[in-house]
Amino acid sequence: MDNETVGMSSVNVDGTALFETVFKTHFKNLHTYAFSILRDDAAAEEVVQQIFYKLWEKREQIQIQHSLTSYLYRAVYNESLNCLRHAKVRATHRAATLRGNTDEATTGDPAAIKELQRKIEIAMNELPEQCRTIFQLSRFEDLKYKSIAAQLGISVKTVENQMGKALRLLRSKLSEFLPIVAAVIINMKK
Repeated sequence: MDNETVGMSSVNVDGTALFETVFKTHFKNLHTYAFSILRDDAAAEEVVQQIFYKLWEKREQIQIQHSLTSYLYRAVYNESLNCLRHAKVRATHRAATLRGNTDEATTGDPAAIKELQRKIEIAMNELPEQCRTIFQLSRFEDLKYKSIAAQLGISVKTVENQMGKALRLLRSKLSEFLPIVAAVIINMKK
């Protein structure tokens, strides 16, 4: 197969066999190249497969004037950049959605705020008594660990340990609400 001047119309001469040869010859190196750009094995594989899919689908229209290898590398490069752009757009959208949910919870639907406050109270009531007391004194009374220790007659280290335990337990019980829990807890103090 002449690698320097291959018109895709020549792929039709032998059809699938020639295409399969091109695929087997170039896939591994194209995958490595895509991975060097994307740093994600699955995304790199998807990009290369997409290039070969497009190549097969448009085999009647595509005329490669120069090197097939150059054409494939340029196509992988462009598709990889598109993949990175789409990932960035998705990340930006996810961040905007998260900010929107936080804004909505703190300024929006009063029923949603009430429901979230109820779930926080349930989670707090499930904490062990000393753990809950220390958490409330710290977060709602704005007491320092030293003041809490003095008030409860325990060591500062015990306060630190109990706060860590409370935060871990609340985090696990309210994990789906973490982005907005902080805002609601602040509003509960008022």
